[in-house]
Amino acid sequence: MYAQAASQPRIMTQSLQTLGTPPNAWYVDGAIADITRPALPPQPATLPTDSKTLHLDLAKAALVVIDMQNDFCHPDGWLAHIGVDVSPARSPIGPLQVLLPALRSIQIPILWVNWGNRPDLLNINPATRHVYNPTGDGIGLGDPLPTNSAPVLQKDSWAAAVVDELEIYPSDICIDKYRMSGFWDTPLDSILRNLGKTTLFFGGVNADQCVMTTLQDANFLGYDCILLRDCTATTSPEFCWQATLYNVNQCFGFVADSPALLSTIK
Repeated sequence: MYAQAASQPRIMTQSLQTLGTPPNAWYVDGAIADITRPALPPQPATLPTDSKTLHLDLAKAALVVIDMQNDFCHPDGWLAHIGVDVSPARSPIGPLQVLLPALRSIQIPILWVNWGNRPDLLNINPATRHVYNPTGDGIGLGDPLPTNSAPVLQKDSWAAAVVDELEIYPSDICIDKYRMSGFWDTPLDSILRNLGKTTLFFGGVNADQCVMTTLQDANFLGYDCILLRDCTATTSPEFCWQATLYNVNQCFGFVADSPALLSTIK
């Protein structure tokens, strides 16, 4: 009797309208709402990391790419304008060009988390603005760059766009952030939970700042975190990079390389 009752909704849902994205999809018509939300088929994988071998489910994984945008990575961007050597920030471009198509081929979501402020800066407090223009007479948040007049870190501007070498696909997800952490005051957590993702791969810049704070917040929120070393970089001193790797391994997750992940996928 139980088996018959349990199978009945599955037969009936064949004619229902599908809403949402698996594994958070549900089915509905005028009489029925099926909220069983069936899980995605598992994609078990084994991945070597610095500390140990991981067994994980790629069906529950996503890649979060942070701040691979013109203001941080382009020679005409903001960081370069204020005298920062951005060549280290460009080092993840090559590995990401190889990795992204492979992840898309097995439906692992790519989430681009870029710094993109409101034009009026109404959600940016004075303390945050001070960090990026401490003297008040420099080029800070929202100010136009002398090279191309792009407003620094402004949403929908050239400054906030992903560098040309990294193509965004229609299936990718773009999120604007307003602090170093991509989880603060953004829909990143809600989107990941609706997608049923619990394992997060991280790449982007700067490793010791925006990548690290986003990864830490992900860890605090209960996600399993894997920093992809060759897909991540920083323009900070070398000791900042080494401290990032140490702290991720010691406190917040795991460190791996994208070729190992590619081998796992293949």
